[in-house]
Amino acid sequence: MFDPDIAPSGTLLGLLQRGRGDGTLHALAAPRAEALAALHHCVLRDPRCDWQVENRSLYYARLYLDLDGGLEEIEQHLFAPDDLLDTAEERTGLALAVLGHLASYGRDDALLLLRRYATTGGNWSWALDELALRDDDAGLAALGEIIVARFPGTPEGESALAAAVRDAFEPRPWRLWAEDPHAPATAARVRAAREQGSFDRWQRQLRPAGPRPGWSVREVLDWAQQGLALHPTQHRHVPATRCLTAVAGPEDRVEIIEAAADAPDAARATALRYLAEHHDPQALDLIETAADDPRELVAEAAVTAFGRMRSTAALERARTWIHRTDALGAAAAGMLACRGAQYDAALVLGALRRTVRAQGPDAPVLWDLVDGAGRLAITCAAPVLRHVYRETSSSHLRGRAARALAATDPSFATGFAVECLWDCEETTRELAAHHATTADARVVEQLRRLAADPAEEAEVQTAVRSRFGPDAPAV
Repeated sequence: MFDPDIAPSGTLLGLLQRGRGDGTLHALAAPRAEALAALHHCVLRDPRCDWQVENRSLYYARLYLDLDGGLEEIEQHLFAPDDLLDTAEERTGLALAVLGHLASYGRDDALLLLRRYATTGGNWSWALDELALRDDDAGLAALGEIIVARFPGTPEGESALAAAVRDAFEPRPWRLWAEDPHAPATAARVRAAREQGSFDRWQRQLRPAGPRPGWSVREVLDWAQQGLALHPTQHRHVPATRCLTAVAGPEDRVEIIEAAADAPDAARATALRYLAEHHDPQALDLIETAADDPRELVAEAAVTAFGRMRSTAALERARTWIHRTDALGAAAAGMLACRGAQYDAALVLGALRRTVRAQGPDAPVLWDLVDGAGRLAITCAAPVLRHVYRETSSSHLRGRAARALAATDPSFATGFAVECLWDCEETTRELAAHHATTADARVVEQLRRLAADPAEEAEVQTAVRSRFGPDAPAV
């Protein structure tokens, strides 16, 4: 699920998997059966690089409406035997989110399917969150007894119920059930679960497990290191750095430098981050040494610490390290892209071309490099940016490439900006609403559709209205 099989970008399936606006346009022009088959493939096999942050559900729901697609395939997927074995949210989350949007568009079959899955499905809490936003009080009230009955009346069951109430993304159903006069037993259990969740949070606040006031530098470093011996492992070097800031003074500098040079993994990572955040004169040399350490925790901490530095000395060192081919070189490239001066444009462009050629259109450092190309207005970067836009499987990176193209490519308004109006990411649609040429009839029609769509984000609709208001620029 986290390593999706993405089809080539020139195919209908590849376009839809990426969430590109051209995916919708090609699907509407393709034979309906072919378009629905590609759409079902995407919804039932989540193609996102990061399913927790990338948007696809509204994009696919709109295409279901345009194609008048049925929900039989989604129903079979949700109620397949795998649902009892594979309880991971990413197996069914996208399908449930698509149903939620379809329900908000008035598809009663989607609403009924969500209700049914909430009472029997493995990922019932996600379905309940979708219903909390779309269903009426009567529909939610009818689910209360069935869902609460999932939890047996044992101490373990009551504890699990309290956790479910506490962790619910949308609390509306639980509030309704806690006050339901028609199901007093269910209401009593939900009220008790809500009280237990509040009590658990209060107890955790009374029993903090971290460092105490008065700890020494050595005790903080030891606490960070002890986390690696726990099961499951706790990586404490980030909170330990904050603790170190609170307890360390000028007299502790030598001890922290020694820890950054040769302490055990977590303690060394903590010391490196502390020195970097305080711009210590020896931090950069220690980071350069640690970045070559074979221990992954130490090397990653060194690179991360460097990436967080904001000093002029760090920028100067980045200009030296940008030619490295390791993670420290990537961090240096990202720093120059985000904070470098105009005379760093050639270095950023070289890093952008080198990264795409060596690592492809999904390399992590491309996020910063693409932003940097736009920030520095590197016009000769447009061909590489267009390649990243077309080929990346990350809809967030594609949106950044579109923003960079708006600053570097004179043809953006009549080219990619048009298809961006149908993109899966609202920030990309907002960008397109500002830039797409209204000389194209499709643009005017889509702008009006976005302005009238109640599911569209407010920022997108504000951008659309700016194109048609009395102060709109002439096109």
